[in-house]
Amino acid sequence: MYLQMLVYEFMCNGTLRNWLSANCKGTLSFATRLEIILGAAKGILYLHTEAHPPIFHRDIKASNILLDSKMTAKVADFGLSRLAPVQDDEGVLPNHVSTIVKGTPGYLDPEYFLTRKLTDKSDVYSLGVVFLEILTGMRPISHGKNIVREVNLAHGSEKMFSVMDSTMGSYPSECVEKFVALALKCCEDKPEDRPSMLDVVRELETIQSILNLMPDMDADSVDSKAKFNEPKTSSSFSDCTSKDAFLSSSNVSGAYSISGVSLSMPR
Repeated sequence: MYLQMLVYEFMCNGTLRNWLSANCKGTLSFATRLEIILGAAKGILYLHTEAHPPIFHRDIKASNILLDSKMTAKVADFGLSRLAPVQDDEGVLPNHVSTIVKGTPGYLDPEYFLTRKLTDKSDVYSLGVVFLEILTGMRPISHGKNIVREVNLAHGSEKMFSVMDSTMGSYPSECVEKFVALALKCCEDKPEDRPSMLDVVRELETIQSILNLMPDMDADSVDSKAKFNEPKTSSSFSDCTSKDAFLSSSNVSGAYSISGVSLSMPR
């Protein structure tokens, strides 16, 4: 009798979702959140452009972004991943994979849900939802509310402070406004309206550069001068989870390194 076994890497800082939960004893500044999500985005970019063959993750979510002792982000859990399409005998490269819809509610690309056509832009949508979690601390779906709709409404009525995560502390308005715009762009309904993962990484690097160039920039003491001038309140529909240590399975690091465990992708 043979037993299948997964080898896990110990990740002492658990998941990003745990750090965003109401029960978490620690807090993440905007600068730290930006660094984490940039690392995760680079990991997804690696899957889309550097892996051979390329890979669509299909289950990007905050609980699948793991953090090591240095808070370096690693993208984990490839159980639903699919290999990207390859050229057929006539040299034609399809732009999608037709497959049964799988993933986590709240993170699913609406176009993929309707058409069953999985693309690299499906991962972009899911990562955009994580961006919104980073900003608000909200769950993607909670008490009948959808995070994309709630942030779109708040942003459209210039009431972003009503949904911003109060535990994030102070932050520079210019960087946050750019981050909000990028997140909502990633969550557009139509795939063609979303940026590529390369464009996402470049924009995040631009935001980080602006943040780093600010004089006497301190992640915990930057004055917030956002144009959203309502008083900040905590998220009203964040679910609570405990901040336990987590074990990572085979994963792709935001630093473009891949673990020594070989990946077996279901077709």
